[in-house]
Amino acid sequence: MTPFILVAYATKKGSTEEVAREITGRLAERGIVTDLRAAHDVESLDGYDGVVLGSAIYTGKLHADARSFLRRYREELAALPLAVFAMGPRTLDEHDVSASRAQLDAELAKLPGVEPFATVIFGGAFDPAEHRFPFNRMPASDVRDWIAIRAWGEQVADAFAGTHALAASVG
Repeated sequence: MTPFILVAYATKKGSTEEVAREITGRLAERGIVTDLRAAHDVESLDGYDGVVLGSAIYTGKLHADARSFLRRYREELAALPLAVFAMGPRTLDEHDVSASRAQLDAELAKLPGVEPFATVIFGGAFDPAEHRFPFNRMPASDVRDWIAIRAWGEQVADAFAGTHALAASVG
């Protein structure tokens, strides 16, 4: 039986959705059926065999829609395989990436019992033309590493395929 995976994302300007679409493509290439949705549009986790959640990090926190999703489905997520990616730093400097990682870890720590099998920080994208002062004065950046994004998506797909096979053989 083929696993059915929800890929949910929370984004303001679309960068996180683009990454979620890429990860959905990696899952589909491995034969996994997916449902790509904005986190705020998800009404239930019934029928899913696992979840990938993607969120931008803004001012040290996950996007409000991602935080709401995690709180709303905490019990279900504690029982489902979960992978989480976050888009954060404007540079791939080790300090910036580790700061974003600490922010993601702090958000997930607020949800006892919810333990993703995979988490990752990807660099983000920033277009100052989409923002107001003072942010519109900042330089544009796009430090998304598409090779790393694809590789992570493939690893997650393999894990979901293995988890589903194991669950099918036990159940």
